[in-house]
Amino acid sequence: MDFSSGLAVDPSQITSFFADVFSASEGPEEGAEIGTFARELINSTPPEDILVCTAHNDHELLGCAIFSRMTFSQDTRNVFILSPMAVQTGSQKTGIGQALISYGLDRLRASGVDVALTYGDPAYYCKTGFVQITEDTAQPPLKLSHPHGWLGQALDGHELKPLKGPSQCVSALNNPALW
Repeated sequence: MDFSSGLAVDPSQITSFFADVFSASEGPEEGAEIGTFARELINSTPPEDILVCTAHNDHELLGCAIFSRMTFSQDTRNVFILSPMAVQTGSQKTGIGQALISYGLDRLRASGVDVALTYGDPAYYCKTGFVQITEDTAQPPLKLSHPHGWLGQALDGHELKPLKGPSQCVSALNNPALW
């Protein structure tokens, strides 16, 4: 298995990948929504504000994790959020997802990112260093439908200090249905 960052895979393949994986696990409506979100995220986000990481074996896409920039109005730290993230249905529970997230976090760390956030299942994401946080630690850009899934980590190995001020995400993520 190999990892890459950047758009080493055709963006339409990534869109289809997310749609297929989420359709299989959450149903066709959710699959279409996440596929559209991935396409908009890739197409509308400036290159300096997005990191696309993939796991592949030969030419088969096994996993994809997309990180995008978030800003906090009163904080100078460099922050990225992981969303969306998926592993090919037949390859889940094999460690690919955790390895892919770790790879992406290493790329972010190497490029000077201070904090990583995500919004999802704590049991899964805590395996890669994320911890549950509150809105006092990092104010989300939109109302959270599942506050227990708000997660973060400082990429310097220390405890995450609260981020100051309201936050803003990239335009594709600024959708209440995703929060």
